[in-house]
Amino acid sequence: MKTFFASMLGTMAALFVFALLVVVAAFGFVGFVAMATSGSKPVMVEDGAYLVFDLNADISDAPPQINPLEVFSSLEQPDRPKALQLRAVTRALHAAADDARIQGMLITGRMVPNDYGSSLAALKEVRDAITKFRETGKPVVAYLADAGTREIYLASVASELILDPYGQVALPGLASEPMFFAGALDKLGVGVQVARVGKYKSAVEPFLREDLSAENREQLQKLLDDLWQTVRDPIATARDMTPETLQSLVDTEGNIRSTAALASKLVNRVAYRDEVIADLKKRTGQAGTKESFKQIGLVDYAKTIPSGTVVVSADKAGAAAAKRGKVAVVYAEGAIVDGEGRHGEVGGASFSRELRRLRQDPQIAAVVIRVNSPGGSATASEHILREVRLTREVKPTVISMGGYAASGGYWISSFGDRIFAEDATITGSIGVFSILLDVERLASKLGVTFDVVKTGKFADLGTISRPKTPEELALFQRDADWIYSEFLSRVGEARKLAPERVKQIAQGRVWSGADGLKVGLVDEIGGLDAAIAYAAKKADLGDAYSVVEYPRAKSFQDTLRELVEGMQSSATGSGIVGEISQRLREQAARLTQFNDPSHLYARLPLEIVVR
Repeated sequence: MKTFFASMLGTMAALFVFALLVVVAAFGFVGFVAMATSGSKPVMVEDGAYLVFDLNADISDAPPQINPLEVFSSLEQPDRPKALQLRAVTRALHAAADDARIQGMLITGRMVPNDYGSSLAALKEVRDAITKFRETGKPVVAYLADAGTREIYLASVASELILDPYGQVALPGLASEPMFFAGALDKLGVGVQVARVGKYKSAVEPFLREDLSAENREQLQKLLDDLWQTVRDPIATARDMTPETLQSLVDTEGNIRSTAALASKLVNRVAYRDEVIADLKKRTGQAGTKESFKQIGLVDYAKTIPSGTVVVSADKAGAAAAKRGKVAVVYAEGAIVDGEGRHGEVGGASFSRELRRLRQDPQIAAVVIRVNSPGGSATASEHILREVRLTREVKPTVISMGGYAASGGYWISSFGDRIFAEDATITGSIGVFSILLDVERLASKLGVTFDVVKTGKFADLGTISRPKTPEELALFQRDADWIYSEFLSRVGEARKLAPERVKQIAQGRVWSGADGLKVGLVDEIGGLDAAIAYAAKKADLGDAYSVVEYPRAKSFQDTLRELVEGMQSSATGSGIVGEISQRLREQAARLTQFNDPSHLYARLPLEIVVR
């Protein structure tokens, strides 16, 4: 009894302390926001400064939402990776190219991709912006202490690419290594049954197999080959090498040490950080002083640019037109789920509501939907597509595909007036599946049993206490077949393709954006800026329009709720154990996104991780 009371008192004390921490954190957050908004100093750009592009960040498509966890952790960890938005980065780079105060650019750091951020498709747009900056005649210096595929892809366009003497370029090629759970689930006593359509629809394989199927291996190999070509060939061209020469270097070295990188002319020179800084001090007139070189960080520089990119003509009529003519960019980034969705998800209800509001807003002349999603709930995808089609009836509606626009992500894209994608976009995956778990054997091991009383033959169809009967499985397969036929008909109608042609390119197969263009799933290779320009032209806005982005920042209540949720979560750790733990947590989190009311999903394989 004493132990019971001690435990109870300890729990109550812990709850009290937790509640106190939440209250303190809430007031602290309010105070921090107040200080940030009222006492922030204006950003100054010195003449002759270098724009410093610190790659220690994750570049997402959508604007970062207010995240209280990042606010508080940044107070303790000022060097933690930043969350950047793609358009903010490209707009800053374009503005700096035309800014007489900016003398050049320094690229440094190592990227920290997260979820669907920093995709190869997004980095293509960043790389193009860096290239345009260099084309103005301004020098682009890249200093890399340690580089991976993403870093060397961006830095390869620099006029001077410098590697640390003890650094290396990790450019071994691309790989995808799915994790399979069939053996573990079998040992635990968890049963798995599926209904699916499409021989390439491999999202259920991790729960059924211990390795890749022949069809999945075939499509992954083709996809990786395509993506690798979109990375390798531009690097080779920028460094005055042939793709074959670079491939030989990659296959010989794997991780390319500084000596080999210099000898192959992959980099221009090898130098320590202090030597690079000393050189930049000379260029900016700071040699012999205790000050560093004249510089401004890209994040700070972006703050000097008006948030809504307004393109107007010089006359008053043009300015007035810009106020009336707005192009709305709405971001569908993350898995598609039924309902409202959480942070990092595309909620069928919430996204549909956003599109409906934009359709009814007379100030919105055109809509661009930026899709960076592997898909998800078939029901939610159809609800979103319905709003896309209704919006298209009253104003231009253009699709811009990011890193992913596959399965449900393609479903919601199919009826765009025009579909833009990058070569490295992952798209297609037109197929459907349903995954059904049961814990009968697991429960039996634990001595847990079930019984049922029902009024209809299929009243307990959704139970996890037992496997599905052949009749029940037939019902799920029937529904999967129907959803698949609906998916095919929508693609055929939207893309003006014959039914037989759609069947050929469907089957759940994933395509690169380049191949998507060839088979008719994509209209044009281009980034978000190209999609915005097309939408403005189709809306007859000329050169006078503004760009507004959605979703807007979260309310304080939402950020406080996320703070409480974050305080309750535990760290995953680091090293090998941490990596395995993180991957398991990611897979478990993705399973929670399977909330379609009909248990039917149009989604990519749970894991296409390109490393």
